[in-house]
Amino acid sequence: MQEFWQWAGNFWWLIFPLMGMAGGAAKAWEQAAKRRHERRIETLRVKAELKAAEIEARSLTQGKRRRPSQVVDTTASVAPNELLGRLFAEHDEITARWLDYELDVAKLIAFPAMSDGRQPLTAAFLRAKKTADALRPASADSDVSEQRITEYLDAVGNYAVAFEIAEKDARRLRDSTFTEAERKRLDRAQQLLKVAIDESATQAERNIAYKRVREELDGLILLSDDAVTVLEKQVAREISSRSTVASEQSPIPAEQAASAEKVADAAPQAQPMPLRDDKP
Repeated sequence: MQEFWQWAGNFWWLIFPLMGMAGGAAKAWEQAAKRRHERRIETLRVKAELKAAEIEARSLTQGKRRRPSQVVDTTASVAPNELLGRLFAEHDEITARWLDYELDVAKLIAFPAMSDGRQPLTAAFLRAKKTADALRPASADSDVSEQRITEYLDAVGNYAVAFEIAEKDARRLRDSTFTEAERKRLDRAQQLLKVAIDESATQAERNIAYKRVREELDGLILLSDDAVTVLEKQVAREISSRSTVASEQSPIPAEQAASAEKVADAAPQAQPMPLRDDKP
């Protein structure tokens, strides 16, 4: 024991780095515990929102004002094929609203969370979509059991609620999950997209702007094949019959291509493209 105290007397200064290490470990543990607690709270909040939205959506039937993605009334006495028809209409409406984001590159840039499966609420919506699609009967005249109809009704209701919450969250987040440099790239892509689909621009200007849009979005937003197809059709559509005839008669001059490059380079300084906001 005496030897220990003698050693401690010689190396008393070690207590300070040891205390610092202990304090750092305690702080790291505390932060980890805080993050776990925040995740639990967020999970409970999301579940509460889903439940509240589902109850609210199911109460907006029987003659009340229809809101977006109103689920089918389960209390009405209707024939199975009529109920399935209503469910199909609701299912298709939600899918159309989702495709309005998925196929519109301008909306994807403005609200990138709607296409990001890493976002919890978007992931929940995509799971609900997968479930509803899997439970959907082949047609309204299909011979399905009452239990299957009930399961499909619940799936469509969950699909509607999940979309509403995911859309609300995406509009709240916008580009806040990206770094400053990434947000600048998104801004440039938005401005270049305006040139790429501008009917008054030349085809060369459109082509160059389209290429630059894809470069700016690379690694930030993953465009689906369908979204790329829609955008390419917008870029390649005829500007006018006169422009088409002129392009057939002579190739695009080198000066015109150079002018298009200048337009694309100057696009980031242009005014932001107005986006349609479907929310009331």
